[in-house]
Amino acid sequence: VVPGNYKTMKNPTDKSDKENLAIGKSLYSKHCKSCHGAEGYGDGPKAADLKGDLGDFSSAEFQKQSDGELYYKTTFGRADMPEFEKKIPDAEDRWLVVNYMRTLEE
Repeated sequence: VVPGNYKTMKNPTDKSDKENLAIGKSLYSKHCKSCHGAEGYGDGPKAADLKGDLGDFSSAEFQKQSDGELYYKTTFGRADMPEFEKKIPDAEDRWLVVNYMRTLEE
């Protein structure tokens, strides 16, 4: 369950900035791709070893979540998903990962 203040949290980064998207993609490739897959389908090489639903980042259901919800889940994790507050300590970088995840829409 995502706390209400995160659901309404505004993304402070520029979603259209190409450099920001490149940074987000690089961080995604390093920290997320092994489980979530290159296209965000939840089919990364480590996915089979996990119990939870890794989600499909391209799906309408995933994309309807607010940026704040995605930021919360990326920061604090849940179930098999680890928290990334220490692995990606810069809050802005975690927002850039959220921005990149938005590009995986169907």
